[in-house]
Amino acid sequence: MSFSENFLHFIWQFRLYKTLDLFCIAGEQLRILNPGLHNKNAGPDFNHAKLSIGETIWVGDIEIHLKSSDWLLHGHQHDPAYDAVILHVVYQYDRPIYRKDGSQIPVLILEHLFPEHLLAHYHQLMNVIHRFPCEKQIREIDPVIVNGFLSRMMVERFEHKSALVLDKLVRLTGDWERTFYHFMAKSFGFKVNEIPFELLADALPLQVLRKHLDNALQIEALVFGQAGFLSGSFKDEYPRRLKKEYLFLQKKYALKPIGVSAWRFLRMRPQNFPTVRLAQFCGLMLRSDRLFSTVLEIETLPDLVKHLENLPVNPYWLNHYHFQKETKTVKLQLGKRSVYHLIINVISLFLFSYGKYADQPQLINRGIKFLEQMPAENNVIIDWYRDSGLIVESAFFSQALLQLNKYYCAQKKCLNCGIGIKILNK
Repeated sequence: MSFSENFLHFIWQFRLYKTLDLFCIAGEQLRILNPGLHNKNAGPDFNHAKLSIGETIWVGDIEIHLKSSDWLLHGHQHDPAYDAVILHVVYQYDRPIYRKDGSQIPVLILEHLFPEHLLAHYHQLMNVIHRFPCEKQIREIDPVIVNGFLSRMMVERFEHKSALVLDKLVRLTGDWERTFYHFMAKSFGFKVNEIPFELLADALPLQVLRKHLDNALQIEALVFGQAGFLSGSFKDEYPRRLKKEYLFLQKKYALKPIGVSAWRFLRMRPQNFPTVRLAQFCGLMLRSDRLFSTVLEIETLPDLVKHLENLPVNPYWLNHYHFQKETKTVKLQLGKRSVYHLIINVISLFLFSYGKYADQPQLINRGIKFLEQMPAENNVIIDWYRDSGLIVESAFFSQALLQLNKYYCAQKKCLNCGIGIKILNK
């Protein structure tokens, strides 16, 4: 058979089989009063179904297989979780299946019970070699349906990411400021250097930085020293002063720097070099000892952008991309796209996460509103969907498409996708 059990789940869940004159393999008339709830966890495929078999009403679970013998192949005969199965739904019947008490489980054979075009559309989605399965069909779907499902994807994306936030929060003993610091540091790496930035946040506790926020040189010494950039000898006065401060603070706090080899410089413009990003990160840290609390108080996107655009960055980096390596004048401040990157990946996410955690829906709405007000991200994945005819104007929808692509399109989970389901039912 050239389809998976998931296709049969799809047929069962949406009642795409003939609904009149259904009979079990033993000849009893079958009426499906409620197909049940699709179970995404271990156990039978659908729970809390309600059926009429002959003259008896049954309430229980549904198990679905390609062949009835798959029940034994999967070892369900040894699992008490399957004792409550009231109907075995199969594509092909090749042997009877019995419960532990010896009673035979009723069977419904789906073969020939659903329209052939459903399977044809399914094969079109599963077997095409496109950038994503419905690349050629998605433009035919009503934009209201597409945008509605993408809105669900955006919420799902933040739900997934919020789980990571709350996991880190637990490991940091419920401290939202420290959790925000870690995520903001990671995001300053802008993918290429997000791992070393994350390592830096682990190596340089926020509680240490807080003690020196009244001294920019000490903050810069701590950041560059823990990043591994102050281990050499220097001729320039600025790095020499940084190293002197760092050696004192390193001994005071028993700090261990990360390896400088972790940082990536190749194929970057100087303004994107990790040294410049670290200088900008220092400027962000100097802004406030309660950065997350400050962000929570900013209610409009222009004010938030302004807060992130005007950072107190040391002027040494105006014409340096590394210590003692000069370059043409470099823009010290974060560009607009970099600011949006931080808002999308950290600030809006934390507004959503903290809003749910503290039961403050106005923060959830603000985080989503910021996404709606920012332009869509530009990357190769978003370009695929634009090329297919989708209009992607805001970060809300570009983030939704990233979620859709990663968890549905790339895995060909069209049967779990509202857009895919609409295409299959055309």
